[in-house]
Amino acid sequence: MKNRRSFIVGIKSIRLLSKEISFLKKYKPWGVILFSRNIKNIQQTIKLTTSIRKIFNDNNYPILIDQEGGRINRLDNIISFDNLTSEYFGKRFKKNFKEFVFIYKLFIDKTSYLLKSLGININTVPVLDLRIKNASNVIGDRSFSNNPKIVSIIGDYCIKNFHKNGIGTVIKHIPGHGLSKVDSHHFTPTIDKNIKYLNKKDFFPFKNKKSFFAMTAHIIFKKIDAVNTVTHSKKLIKLIRNKIGFKKILISDDLSMKSLKGDLKKNTINTFKSGCNIALHCNGNYREMLIVGKNSPIINKFIIKKTSQFYKILG
Repeated sequence: MKNRRSFIVGIKSIRLLSKEISFLKKYKPWGVILFSRNIKNIQQTIKLTTSIRKIFNDNNYPILIDQEGGRINRLDNIISFDNLTSEYFGKRFKKNFKEFVFIYKLFIDKTSYLLKSLGININTVPVLDLRIKNASNVIGDRSFSNNPKIVSIIGDYCIKNFHKNGIGTVIKHIPGHGLSKVDSHHFTPTIDKNIKYLNKKDFFPFKNKKSFFAMTAHIIFKKIDAVNTVTHSKKLIKLIRNKIGFKKILISDDLSMKSLKGDLKKNTINTFKSGCNIALHCNGNYREMLIVGKNSPIINKFIIKKTSQFYKILG
């Protein structure tokens, strides 16, 4: 594990290209993330994840996926989760708690079983952003509720049950994306609320979470740092560490998103300068992958220690 670099990379297709194999061997990313474009069927996906792990000679090598349910379903070529949104589970929670526990556990167990069968060991859930009226639909039904306490409780339940099933989780988008009026894939959201409000509302669900990983939001909180998105803000990363209390591995959101201004090299370097541990790059563009790979440092003792703790839940 020692010589790996502090980044996660996406790949182009359903099998590794020869240049991607060379890239993985040379730059040794900490992990690889899969999307729908990489998943055609069960046998092909197993073959793909096995070929990735063979390069690193590590049966626990981190392979991630965004498998939230609802519209964020990277397994859509295999199975449909269309109606099983976070909003659906949040409503069940309020309506009938016992029923919620039964159905949500079933959902997590089946999702975990499928991911493990495919060779995937980290799911980028739960979304702990609040459902805010008149906000961008980038979160929308991906949120459990507009109530911070409900989001927090369901988040704890999600993390605990995925861990029991040997799947790591990534809480997102820390410290809260719910208020954004625009989609950070295309624009830079700017939030104007004061810290007192944010601590009670948006930041609250992220407190005291036992997830091994968290993903930063590419949004600006003007009252804390008027210039930088969370991913590039030393002030916000400090707040995440000290006030929200997240002490484990911090992963950036995708560096190819348009919310980040400036070139990719600068954005990669600034991700580490601010205090993020791992940079995420998703689109599988080889030229961009090279930039992120070259500008990501070798993983440090902190990342090695926390990754080893994560490996222990994998069984």
